[in-house]
Amino acid sequence: MNDKRKNPKDQQLEEYRVDDSGKKLTTNHGLKVSDTEHSLKAGDRGPTLMEDFHFREKMTHFDHERIPERIVHARGYGAHGEFEVYESMKEFTKAKFLNDPEVKTPVFVRFSTVAGSRGSGDTVRDARGFATKFYTEEGNYDLVGNNIPVFFIQDAIKFPDLIHAVKPEPHNEMPQAASAHDTFWDFVANNTESAHMVMWAMSDRGIPRSYRMMEGFGVHTYRFVNDKGEAHFVKFHWKPKLGVHSLVWDEAQKIAGKDPDFHRRDLWESIENGDYPEYELGVQLIKEEDEFKYDFDVLDPTKLWPEELVPVKIIGKMTLNRNQDNVFAETEQVAFHPGHVVPGIDFTNDPLLQGRLFSYTDTQLIRLGGPNFHEIPINRPVCPFHNNQRDGYHRTTVNTGQVAYYQNSLQNNEPAPAAEEDGGYVHYQEKVDGNKVRKRSESFEDHYSQAKLFWNSMSDVEQQHIIKAFRFELGKVKSKEVQQQVVNMFSNVCTYLAGEVAKGIGAKVPDHAEGSPEERSSQALSQMNTMKSPATRKLAILAMDGFDYEAVQKVMDTLKASGAMPEIISGSLGSIKSKDGNELDVDNTFLTVDSVLYDAVYVPGGKENVEGLKKEREAVSFIQEAYSHFKAVAASTEGTELFSTIGVDSNEAGIITTDENTKFDSFSEQLLEAITEHRHWNRSI
Repeated sequence: MNDKRKNPKDQQLEEYRVDDSGKKLTTNHGLKVSDTEHSLKAGDRGPTLMEDFHFREKMTHFDHERIPERIVHARGYGAHGEFEVYESMKEFTKAKFLNDPEVKTPVFVRFSTVAGSRGSGDTVRDARGFATKFYTEEGNYDLVGNNIPVFFIQDAIKFPDLIHAVKPEPHNEMPQAASAHDTFWDFVANNTESAHMVMWAMSDRGIPRSYRMMEGFGVHTYRFVNDKGEAHFVKFHWKPKLGVHSLVWDEAQKIAGKDPDFHRRDLWESIENGDYPEYELGVQLIKEEDEFKYDFDVLDPTKLWPEELVPVKIIGKMTLNRNQDNVFAETEQVAFHPGHVVPGIDFTNDPLLQGRLFSYTDTQLIRLGGPNFHEIPINRPVCPFHNNQRDGYHRTTVNTGQVAYYQNSLQNNEPAPAAEEDGGYVHYQEKVDGNKVRKRSESFEDHYSQAKLFWNSMSDVEQQHIIKAFRFELGKVKSKEVQQQVVNMFSNVCTYLAGEVAKGIGAKVPDHAEGSPEERSSQALSQMNTMKSPATRKLAILAMDGFDYEAVQKVMDTLKASGAMPEIISGSLGSIKSKDGNELDVDNTFLTVDSVLYDAVYVPGGKENVEGLKKEREAVSFIQEAYSHFKAVAASTEGTELFSTIGVDSNEAGIITTDENTKFDSFSEQLLEAITEHRHWNRSI
């Protein structure tokens, strides 16, 4: 356990932590229990007696252990950390945690999938939640976002319809955690505002490599307000220091079977190993007077602000440096809410955001058992809180005194409202004028231009992945009519895209297809332009008795020095002996791990080693699968023989080989470069 308990939130949580080791068993009321294996009976074969209070308490607690899972984002995992701003943002916002570079603000982050239940897999194609709770001195601030900057719908009133459509179909409760079915695509085809988000979801962004390698976005447009009352529209970005990387689809599906906890395990192990995930916080800012300057509505949640038009200003860094003590108490009970803001951060008239401000509180009331969910340790602010709200389920604060109302004379009108200069929250004053109507602004009617922008910004490889994703998803749709509707819809994005999808599912490209060219593109949208690092990348070294120790040791030393993580994979656990008598411990076997769980593969030399690997069917599959997933694959001296026998072309990109023992330094560096590249897409062209 990493001891990172010096920040205010950790100190507060310490009051609630309990270590049961070395303690005697008691009831919840402190009575020591002498036996917890046998219920109290009338004779050793008689009936259980209802007076057995320990049995009743134990069973009652067990029967009520589960709380309703989140309707969306049920599958999640969290971590603690801290945030520090690089320079004061006082020019734009009076939020204190964004104004003092000397202050480290405690945070708790919850990552999640959207559609699946708590028991679903981590690597399904889906948007990912990225929710951050800042425990600031002015109260909790929740930045509730996703790994995709836009959303399917423009108005929150449609959210229940969207989720009903993407969830398992009610007549047979299938499929779990998947959008590849009729009702979701029927919704998409009949709600064309979803076009932009669907393009993101069908791209590699829908299957991230890890939580540590995906972006986060606030999605909505908020306001920064400074102490002069001046406002800017703002969008929030989290930029991972390791870059933005993804799985390939075949790999994502196989990982879901091999290790459905792949993303949560990756996050947990990284923090335990001291490889703390880091994300820089960026903001896009638009002056109020420039609200109508662009060809998109800044309040439309299906639109992003292209970074070429509105640059992202990096203002701080978040480091996740401590794992949870208890997943239920923290990750499951944490309650995020976009309405939890601090002075200097305010809302806009984004119609999706406005609806969420109601929905989140309403959800917590039923999920966490009442209005006192703020008293749960993970949700408590680190600053004091005082009000006249009493009673309700699970109240833990013991308020003294006879007064629980305002205004009053018995307690001098205390607790009293705080003036703005004392930190009291004052909503930004905005003139609102209009008739009561059920409609959206005409500026929200453009559903395709940014979907085209996204498509144009993709590399050839990324575009092919999108085409294949559409073919897979629509190939699972039973209704030919729905399939055709979707093809017709996306012909408005790109006729080539629609045509390729149509070919794959037996649909027809409509004669009237528009697909008018959108000339713009944005480098920020393609993952080909992301940061690349070998840090925490996992290399599988396939080795058996008789391996070349010098080669393996050189590779391991080079990779470890760069933050990569080599592991020895063999036929059985224990240790293996090299051809010159040196031994290495085996980390995993071919049965306990799989190629899809690693970023690269290396086969060292040694005649006995190579002959042993040739006889291991799993070892051969290990190499072939890594090769087919465009990963770095390497072999030295006799290890190269294995490549020729299984059809790996040593002349292709990302295939690193050497026949000479004297060149291990150069070989190790080449392997490190190949691993850093993440994928070698030239194999697919």
